[in-house]
Parts: sequence; C-alpha cells; structure tokens
Amino acid sequence: MKKEIIEWIKSIGIALLLGFVISSFVKGTKVYGTSMNPTLVQDDFLIAFNDKNVNHGDIIIAKTRLEVTSRDLEGLNPINRWQIGKTKKVIKRVIATEGDSLIIKDGKVILNGKELKEDYIKGDETFGDMVIEKIPKGKIFVMGDNRGNSLDSRDGRIGLIDEKDVMGKAILRIYPFSKFGVLK
Repeated sequence: MKKEIIEWIKSIGIALLLGFVISSFVKGTKVYGTSMNPTLVQDDFLIAFNDKNVNHGDIIIAKTRLEVTSRDLEGLNPINRWQIGKTKKVIKRVIATEGDSLIIKDGKVILNGKELKEDYIKGDETFGDMVIEKIPKGKIFVMGDNRGNSLDSRDGRIGLIDEKDVMGKAILRIYPFSKFGVLK
C-alpha cells in the first residue's frame, strides 16, 4: 500500500511539473473581433508559442496600453466581466521590425523601399498616411489584416509595440476544427 501511494505521488508530481513546463512555452488564446479577418475570425482558438523573436509577417499576441472596457465585452459570456480594467491584448500581424523604414501612402504599404504584396488582407488597400524613417530599437509596427477595421500601430492609442510586450506568436488554429492548421 505504501509503495502504491509513493507511485501516485510521483505520478502527480511529474504531471504537475510537465504541465508547468508546457504552459510556460505554449498558451491558448481566443480571437475577439474582426481586425484580423479574413485570416482569423471571431471565436477562432489559437495556440501561441512563447517567443518574443518576431519576424515580418508573424501573427503575434501583445499587451497594449489600453484597458478592457465593458463595451469590448458586449455580446460575450458574462463570465468574461473580470477582464474589465485589465490590459487589453491584441492579435496583429508584424509589418515592420527594428531598423525598418515604413511608408503607408495611397493605399500601399512600402517596407524598406519595396511595396508589400499582402494577399492576406481584407480589401485592396491600407488606409492612412504615415512615414517612419526607422523603427526604433526594441519596437515593432503591427496591423490587422482587416485594414479598414483594425486598431493597430497606425493609431496613436496603440502605436509601436514594445518587443517586451509581445506575449507570443500565434502558430496554430485548433478551433474551429474545419480550419485546424498552422497559421501562415
């Protein structure tokens, strides 16, 4: 009996340790809103890898300076009300990284002197006019794929994202099951 109890304690300990290690590197997140349409839609469930080394085109989850409001949670399960006042997280695509130059003009995105070919965006153009001669050290510029309906780095409320605020890269969509697969 004593030997069996020790085996149970070992098994539970290993399971807890394994769960802690996995949760340190991998997180799940749900998509709220339409800013990443058509790539991601409301209620998609994603797996994100805890990786702050971001590259052009990566889909990331990041903390912002904004706070979650009751308006953000309209139409969602009331259980989510605990999020009010917490830091708002966004899911966006990395467009420019440290040292890049970026121009948005006449509906086009020009990165380091070359127009981006963005077959993943909703619509044909990117709204806004801006010129960033050089993305500062430790910062990234992000936009949603639904350029007409995305609060992103083009807006001063979000602005450039600090690399330290990147929570992870979205790598896999697991729900809905009909769209299960690696994100590109």
